[in-house]
Amino acid sequence: MRALRDEGYRLAGPTIRDGAVVYDEIGDLEDLPSGWKDAQAPGRYRLERRNDEALFGYTVGPHSLKKCFLPPMLRLFSARREGDGFVVMTHEPEEPGGRAREMRDDTPPGELALVGVRACDLAAVAVQDRVLRQGEHVDPHYVARREGIFIVAVNCTVPGGTCFCASMDTGPRATQGFDLALTELLTDGEHRFVVEVGSELGSALLSRVEARRASQQDLAAAEAAMVGAASRMGRALDTREIKRLLYESAEHARWDDVANRCLSCANCTMVCPTCFCTTVEDVTDLAGSRAERLRRWESCFATAFTYIHGGSIRPSVRARYRQWMTHKLASWIDQFGTSGCVGCGRCITWCPVGIDITEEAAAMRATMRKTPHSEKQ
Repeated sequence: MRALRDEGYRLAGPTIRDGAVVYDEIGDLEDLPSGWKDAQAPGRYRLERRNDEALFGYTVGPHSLKKCFLPPMLRLFSARREGDGFVVMTHEPEEPGGRAREMRDDTPPGELALVGVRACDLAAVAVQDRVLRQGEHVDPHYVARREGIFIVAVNCTVPGGTCFCASMDTGPRATQGFDLALTELLTDGEHRFVVEVGSELGSALLSRVEARRASQQDLAAAEAAMVGAASRMGRALDTREIKRLLYESAEHARWDDVANRCLSCANCTMVCPTCFCTTVEDVTDLAGSRAERLRRWESCFATAFTYIHGGSIRPSVRARYRQWMTHKLASWIDQFGTSGCVGCGRCITWCPVGIDITEEAAAMRATMRKTPHSEKQ
């Protein structure tokens, strides 16, 4: 971390705030959640002490990298009255959306180093890159924040109670999108890290840090820790013929069951690391002398999200939950060539009533029409 600061990076990473592990600005090792773990279950999140001082002994908190690259609120432009007209002031992408400074929403591109990034969140960034950075309609604000970021990933060795990244082939090992990847080991009374280099920048930084070549025992221990994590996932999602399952289940009775429980609160979309829907608001002051246009996160669970002349396209909770889950697991594949789910489990943990997307998919699969073959999507 000192080497990153010496290179001029401002650091952001996991720290404890308001009873959860969140991404925020950090200064040194003391800011990391040393000795803490998170106990997660449907609708439940609690911090608990570990019996060691692991720096990355938690799983994931409510924050993902989405808030770094696609901020919850962004001011697109503002205008002030001058005489009989208005002067429009455009804003650079790094400016915050008219609110108090928050973790790196206002960091100029190239100055931010993210520490402690999990494999599922790296997979989510790759998904959002396809949509917002490499797709037909590029988001310049996203691209400006995304460029030049230094990422230090951490491989998971302790899965959470709602994790299913192994089912989605997105973890627990980080395989892409990082400059350095760490595997934390606490064995034989030693606290050490096995480091994998993912870029030239990562290699250059590692050369300035005191380190030794990993032994075969170190590599074996790191591999065993990740294999063990994959075998202890709190959840599993059967992805065989997942598109057909959702498309053929449009009128499944299970949608009524989940609608009776769902609060349509949008928590799942807010914590989801791949959901990218936004809306635009124009606001003015009471005197009419100043106006601004803001972009903020929006959710398909909001009735107004699909409002057109005459009303909302999806007025019922049943329709909105069906849209979200079907898009996430099926039509996302048709649109972007990949699933919209990375198996982080946040939507399960942070649902107030504990709705479990893996449970809902399994309930529908139980009545799925059998075919002679299966395909994995």
